[in-house]
Amino acid sequence: MGRALWTDLYELNMAASYLRREMEGPATFSLFVRDLPPGRGFLVAAGLEACLGFLEDFRFDDEDLEYLSGPLGFDRVAVDAFRDLRFTGDVWAVPEGRIVFAQEPLLEVTAPIAQGQLMETFLLNRITLETTLASKAARCRIAARGKDLVDFSFRRTHGVEAAMAVARTTAIVGFVATSNVEAARRYGLRAAGTMAHSYIEAFDSEEEAFRAFAQDHPGRKTFLVDTYDTVGGIRRVARVIQELNPTGPLGIRLDSGDLAELARRGRDILDRAGLDSVEIFASGGLDEDDIDRLVEAGAPIDAFGVGTRLGVSADAPYLDTVYKLVAYGERAVAKLSPGKVSAPGAKQVFRGPGLDDVLCVRDEPVPQGRTPLLQPVMREGRRTGPPGTLEEARARFDADLSDLPPDAARRRDPVPPLVPMSERLSALGKATTERLRG
Repeated sequence: MGRALWTDLYELNMAASYLRREMEGPATFSLFVRDLPPGRGFLVAAGLEACLGFLEDFRFDDEDLEYLSGPLGFDRVAVDAFRDLRFTGDVWAVPEGRIVFAQEPLLEVTAPIAQGQLMETFLLNRITLETTLASKAARCRIAARGKDLVDFSFRRTHGVEAAMAVARTTAIVGFVATSNVEAARRYGLRAAGTMAHSYIEAFDSEEEAFRAFAQDHPGRKTFLVDTYDTVGGIRRVARVIQELNPTGPLGIRLDSGDLAELARRGRDILDRAGLDSVEIFASGGLDEDDIDRLVEAGAPIDAFGVGTRLGVSADAPYLDTVYKLVAYGERAVAKLSPGKVSAPGAKQVFRGPGLDDVLCVRDEPVPQGRTPLLQPVMREGRRTGPPGTLEEARARFDADLSDLPPDAARRRDPVPPLVPMSERLSALGKATTERLRG
């Protein structure tokens, strides 16, 4: 089955009208975030790879065309036009992993207008979802201050594909593993997991459960210790480890209660037993605020599992993303609605040290000391290079994070940078506004 119907009906309505009237001029659409959500000082660009795959494979199959001509009532002229439609345009985009700000294009499409219009819904869906998730995960990375993070979100995300997106985007910002086995296979990630409370409850005693797990899974020895009494559970784990003397990495997992105090008591018990190499892993509804408090308090926790609130980006579950026509043919165009004015023309962002950005017209010369943020990623419907890797995206994120202004990185009351327009873009906006209003 094709994916051409993964769209809103009004996109099909507009595209059919363009095609009927032979409106084939090149149109540029710009995808950007109008304003950052409260509590966000930056975003992390993600979702591009899924978009490029969609554009390359775009087509209407026979079942799609049958549905268009049947229940949706499109006439034969429209259906025949859709039958042969493929994406043949160009795409400029911010590479995945880069840190971006409000009003900056994450992606721009230039294509015959019907093609560009039909891509809107899917591109907004993927960029919005993955950028939202990557940005939330990046805040956890900042809060952890170098401690390991694991994606535990699968069972709480809004659907299976969202779970895949969480695993992928958390890897981009530096999470070391995911509990999601299919995502680990699909993206080449490390799968991580321990046991559930039900496993402990299934045995006659907690110690028997720990012993069985250590014997049956010699390569996976992190013990969940809070099913009955956390401190007692830690002592029992210590006895099992001393008895069986297992090899490889060892750990205990705290999933409830006062994690800071339990981690301190657990560390003391383990160290007194000569088990100073056993790590402490914490989970249980954590987000960046909890992680920050635990790290700030000096809790001896080595790694965190982050799930529910990460998987849905609970404090900021959506972005104000838009996909606006900014040029058609030789004309720059813009939306002038109050509070929703869009800047006209194809654009570029030139970045200087400290993520000091300027929004410009795309063909402006690169200012000294700056580099262009948007890159040509597709020409005439084909990628300009091989698919990007998660390792490349992670390296870009790490570089940008080290350069992020402290005010934008703050967990509370961050202050995102304001991105100014170049003189040329400002003049184009003024001239376009005067022409449209006149």
